[in-house]
Amino acid sequence: MTMEEKDIIPIASDHGGYEMKEFLIEKLKNAGYKIKDMGTYSSESVDYPDFIHPLAKAVNDDVYVRGIIMCGSGNGAQMTANKYPNVRAGLCWSVEQAELIRKHNNANIISLPGRFVPFDKAWKMVLAFLNTDFEGGRHERRVEKISKILK
Repeated sequence: MTMEEKDIIPIASDHGGYEMKEFLIEKLKNAGYKIKDMGTYSSESVDYPDFIHPLAKAVNDDVYVRGIIMCGSGNGAQMTANKYPNVRAGLCWSVEQAELIRKHNNANIISLPGRFVPFDKAWKMVLAFLNTDFEGGRHERRVEKISKILK
């Protein structure tokens, strides 16, 4: 993996998040971010796992550091992404949540509800997610336990 790949932010959605995805891509590009659009590419009905799995796998495999996903409610996208052991996807409805999933959970994917959050608010959440650092400390041991399967 090159440093260039590490600087790229992948973004994916289904039809329920398509308009928000297009809005966020434009905002991110205008703010100087490099984007990898992983679909969908229209508002035609599609199955969200078909677009979320490739992004989540790439974050899981350390191709990208952080990603942005969305579907109508944000829930299906988040559930799909969290099937990967190295993914910590957080569903956000507020800027404070976007900050906390980074500070306390070291989230590497933000999931947004494309049909329920105003686009300008989604943009603020994405900025908070991208510009907030993990606090570590007491949160480190908790994050390490997320992917452990109890026997």
